[in-house]
Order: sequence, then C-alpha cells, then structure tokens
Amino acid sequence: MPKQITQVPAISPVSIKERTGSINTAEIISVLKGELTALHIKQAFSTEVAEEITTNFIGSSGLRERKDGVPGQYVGASHYRKDAATYFADAEAVRPYVEALFKNLVDPVRAIFGALKRELHNQGIELRLARSERGQANVCRALSWSGSGTFSLDPHDDVAQVLRAGDDYELSAVAHNTVAALNFYPSMPEEGGNLKLWSHKPTVADRISQGVETTGYPYSAAYLEAVPCREFQLKAGDIALIDGGFVHGVTGQSGDGKRRLVLNCFFGFARPDLVLWWT
Repeated sequence: MPKQITQVPAISPVSIKERTGSINTAEIISVLKGELTALHIKQAFSTEVAEEITTNFIGSSGLRERKDGVPGQYVGASHYRKDAATYFADAEAVRPYVEALFKNLVDPVRAIFGALKRELHNQGIELRLARSERGQANVCRALSWSGSGTFSLDPHDDVAQVLRAGDDYELSAVAHNTVAALNFYPSMPEEGGNLKLWSHKPTVADRISQGVETTGYPYSAAYLEAVPCREFQLKAGDIALIDGGFVHGVTGQSGDGKRRLVLNCFFGFARPDLVLWWT
C-alpha cells in the first residue's frame, strides 16, 4: 500500500520590526519587496482619530453583519470568494460609507496611501487602487469582531484567495509577489485580539494538504503545532503590516465590552512598475 504523505510545514525565516512612532514609507516598501515579514508600529495615529473612526463605524448606516462564518460586523467590500464583477460593483456601492468613516479627519489610511504613492512615483512605480470596468476598490474596509474561543479569526494565509481570484481580476498577479496585509486598529479590547504570526509560508502543496487551496482558511492547530509563532500585543492607534503569505490569525478576546475594530486592506506588486491596492 502506498504510504499516506503527510505534509509537514516548513519553517520559513521571519524578519520582524516593532517600534513606536510615525510611519516610514521605506519600511512599508521593505514589506512589499519581501525583505521584512512584519512591521508593528505602536501609537502610529492618535487616540482622538482612533475614537472618532470607531464612533463613525458604530453609527454607520452601511454597517453589515458578516456572513463568512466569522462573527462580527463590517463596513466596506471584500474580494474574498467573489468574482471581479461582484466585488467591484460592491466596492462602488459602499464607497460613501467607507469615506464617511473618516469624514474630515486626517486619517492614517489615506495618509499612508498618499505618502506611498508619492514615494513609489519617485521610483518610477505606479501605486493605484485595483479596478475593472465595473469600478475600483476602496482604500480599506472596517471590520469588528466579537469572536471568543482560542481564535477570533482562525489561522489563514492571504495569498490563496488572490492566486485563485480569477483571470478577470488584475490583482491575481500580486499573488506571485508579496501580498501585504495592512491593518489599522482604532479600537482594541484590553486583553486578547492580538495578531499571531507563524513562521510558515505555505506552498500550493501545503494548501492542498490542508484542504484550503482556494481560500487559505483555516489551517488546523495540529498542522501548526510544531511551527514557531510570534504574537503582537496591539493597542488602539497601532498599525500592523505583514507579508500575508505567512500563516496568521487573531487570538480570542476577553469580554471586557471593548470591540476590536480593524481597518484592513491589501497591496502588492502586480508588475515591477505597478503596485495595486484593494480590500
């Protein structure tokens, strides 16, 4: 009888930078180029801005319940499990609600997008929102979850869904480079809700062994048992940027009543002269 082949996760080296203070575009570009695995900037934006975004989210008329098996609410559009026509139509429909999260604020999302666009332009690289004839992506989407248990969000990777997004998506090309996941945290629970990153960057064969070839979600605890991991203690006003090809998840949070609100987006090189940004 042929032996059952069990895929043993390879340990991938990680390069992590944590610091306090303002955003540096060179560091963001290092993650985009795959030189840095994770960047955690503490106190990257003010508590006043964080609180105002949170208030705008709670009062948003665009607030929807998640239907993807993860408890929580969101404002914005996600490309996850959607064809391009549906995603871009959704993104256009919810744009006013995403913009209303920031109103007249000098917000960190548009600030990074603008600064990065200028810096990359100086290097002969275009940065723009992903688009199709149906419309274009938003700068971010806002997610709030109320998950308890070991994880609020199970271990997953962000590349599978991009790789398998379909030929009608221009962002599929990014999967062959680094899919960077950028998260801003306007509100965090006192305990838990942390970002957990495993030293493992799955291959297509790894995903097939886990049955997550098209979604990258979820990887089992047994599969990841021997893989080293790192946990980032997040607070309101923090920013985390990671290579989304590495397996990562969100730890469960304590019931202190404070919601975990994250503004999330993805970006990466589609070509040497083009970086796409989407949600």
